[in-house]
Parts: sequence; C-alpha cells; structure tokens
Amino acid sequence: MTYLSTRFLAPFSPPLSRSIAGGWLGAALLLGLLAIQPAAAQSRSTPLQPGDYIAAVVNQDVVAASEVTLRTEKLRQDAKQRGEVMPDTAALRTQAMEALIEDRVLVTNARESGAKVDDPELDRVVGNVAAQNKLTMEQLRARLKLDGVDYRSFRENLRDQLMTERVREREVQGRIRITDGDIDKYLDQRRDQLSLVGQLNIGQILVPVPEASSEAVVAERRARAEAALARVKAGEDFAKVAREISEDGNKERGGEIGLRPAERLPDVFVQAVKGLNTGQLSPELLRSGAGFHVLKVIERQGTGSLTSVVQTRARHVLLRPSAQLTAEVAARRLAEFKRAIESGSTSFEAVARDNSEDGSAPEGGDLGWMSPGGFVPEFEEAMNALPIGGISAPVPSRYGMHLIQVRERRTTEIEMKQLREQARTALREAKYEDAYKEWVKELRARAFVELREWQD
Repeated sequence: MTYLSTRFLAPFSPPLSRSIAGGWLGAALLLGLLAIQPAAAQSRSTPLQPGDYIAAVVNQDVVAASEVTLRTEKLRQDAKQRGEVMPDTAALRTQAMEALIEDRVLVTNARESGAKVDDPELDRVVGNVAAQNKLTMEQLRARLKLDGVDYRSFRENLRDQLMTERVREREVQGRIRITDGDIDKYLDQRRDQLSLVGQLNIGQILVPVPEASSEAVVAERRARAEAALARVKAGEDFAKVAREISEDGNKERGGEIGLRPAERLPDVFVQAVKGLNTGQLSPELLRSGAGFHVLKVIERQGTGSLTSVVQTRARHVLLRPSAQLTAEVAARRLAEFKRAIESGSTSFEAVARDNSEDGSAPEGGDLGWMSPGGFVPEFEEAMNALPIGGISAPVPSRYGMHLIQVRERRTTEIEMKQLREQARTALREAKYEDAYKEWVKELRARAFVELREWQD
C-alpha cells in the first residue's frame, strides 16, 4: 500500500510566533497527521471491515481492534528508533488503546460542542492535501480509492481534526489566567537577570547529537566533545579548535556567537557560564537538546535594558514528521538541504518555497522581524545561537523539524505596553501544557468508555 501525506499549509503568519504557535498545539490546525490507512481511518463511526472487531466504545464512537494493532506497532517502532528498552506487547497495547481513546474523546467532544467547519474551508484543506502530494483532485480521489479509503470519509476525518483543534484552542486558552501581578513578577525577574548578567559574547564548540541516537552514538559524540575541551584546557586556541571540530553556523568565526543581552541567549548557556569572567572557559561540557557544547566567555559587559531589545529577522524550512516521515528522516532531508544551500547549488528561499510545510513557504520561509519571546523556546534558542547568515543544523520543536537562517538583527526600543504584552504571552506559553493536560483529563473522566475483549 502507498500512503499519502495529509500535511497541509496552515493559514497563519508569522509561523511559530507565540501569538499563534507559542504553546498551543493548533498552530498548523492539525496536531496529528492523518495516515491514510483503511484500518486506521475510522475516527468517524463507520461499519467495521470484515474480520475486524470493536476494541472499545467511546461516547458514540468506536475504536477498531485493527487500529489498536497498528498503533501498537507504531509505538514499538518508535521505541526501537529511540534505542529504548522495548516494552512488552501488553504494555504497548495499553498505551495504544489509551492514545486512541483520547483521540476519540477529543473528536466526540468537538462534535458535541457545536464547532463547525464549512465545506468551502474543507475544500481548501483537501486541495492543500492534494498539492502537498503533487496530485490533482482527480488523482487524489484515485489514490484514495486504490488504498481502499472512501473519499467522503477522508474529508470528514479532516473536518474532525479541524474541529478538534478549534475547540482545543478555545477551551484551553480560556482556562489560562494571567494577572497584572504575574506580569510584574515576570518583568522583575528579567530585570534581576539583566542586572546580574548584562551582555555576553560566548564562544562555543558544538558536537551535535542527532535525535533518537543510540547510546553508542551519544558516547562517541561525548568523547569527541571531551577531546575538544581537553585541547582547549591544554592551551590550544579556542577559535582554532572550534573551526576544526564545531558543527554549527559560527565555526568560521571561531565559535563566537556575538555580543548579546543575556535574554537573547539560551538559558542553558547563561547558566553554564554564570560566574565566569571574560576569557574564562567553562570547565565542564554542557549537554543540551542539540548536543554537547564547549563554552567560553569571549566578552562580558554591564547591564542591559528591558525596553532595548535585539530583534531578529529569520527564515526557516519546516518539515512535519508523520508515520511516513520520521523525525530522523526529516532531519536527514534538512541536512541535505543545508549542504545544497551552502554549496551554492540552490538558495534557502527556493528550498523553503518548494518544501516548507507552513504559511511562510510562499515568502521563501521569511518570518519577519521578531522581538525576544516571539517564537517557541526550542526554535528561539537555536536561532539565537546563529550569526547573521548562519544556517542551523536540523532543529526539533513541537511542530516538527526546522532549518533556520538568521538574515538580520537590529536593536530597537519598545514601549512598556508592548513589553507587558510579550510577558503575558510568554506566561501563557509556560502555563499552556499543564492547562491542556488538565482539560484532556477532565474530558476523559466524563467520557463513556467501554472496553471489549478481543484477540489479534
């Protein structure tokens, strides 16, 4: 069987801004990407296929036994790719069943809420699905028929996902309360940080660790980073070692990130060099989501100002992992794009326009000017570490895998009203995940769930 990708462009701009994507899971309208499989395409109640069984009844919907089997196998493959100890089949099946029940709870809640997705909007979404797969509408229908998927059911599954995201955003955001006191406390904490740290120019030697790497790969990367640290400790020039070893966009500058206010640097960097003076080396490796870092304070200056901010204009290419495009494969594709761009055989703009899976694609991935706190943390941390013109290694975030390039930076003054609004957005981001989990927990507790006995 061949599979279709149902990733489609989301109508928002700029992508990943906290006002749109910072903390809520509906930035792209679809949290889960629909894998078009006859046995798994029953989020809407439909007659079971011959030989299939009902594994659970959830409100007015059902979970098919074949869906549990498919989800169990997917969990098994994911655990294997991450190099984790393989759970037994019973434990995996329980995880799969709970995930499918949660899916049904969310979908049935969305239907009962009265949320609507009109046909013209759904037509646009289906058209985007066809475009993502480089198919005409007639070819899309033919592909679905070949895979045994009813076109009407396919459309209604997409409608359910859109409704679920719409209700999710409304309900979860409505639970989050940010007071003026919360904002005052947040800004006071930032002032304290500025008074203690000021501005920093940090040099780094990065030895990246690919996502889902095995223990052997992690050990090899750690050893390489430790060897680099030992060379610098022994007296070798930091910049020389960075040019030889580092695998980030700053290597040609000897690893220098550039002088920036502390809030424009990754928190883990600031903490790692806390107490170090200009010219001092962090004595231990730093492990982050990107890999292993050797850090040195190139320069440290005095305090900064909350209202004087460094804005960044960046662009990116986004690939959204799915059942057909794992995070590892997406990262490899992005690494290939980076090599092609750096070799001059193509441009970042062209790659983004042809491949990026969000609303910035038509603009070549351009995200516009953004102030600190304008992007989700994992994206912003990687962006802040890049020099102007630098291209990141593949960066994972909650929305997929990114290739990031910094185009420009500028220092500008912002009004206190804007600063407080940024603080409010950052606080909402911090509270979103807990609010979402609590909402799902309540829906699950109120749902009617009947488990059925069945055999593979």
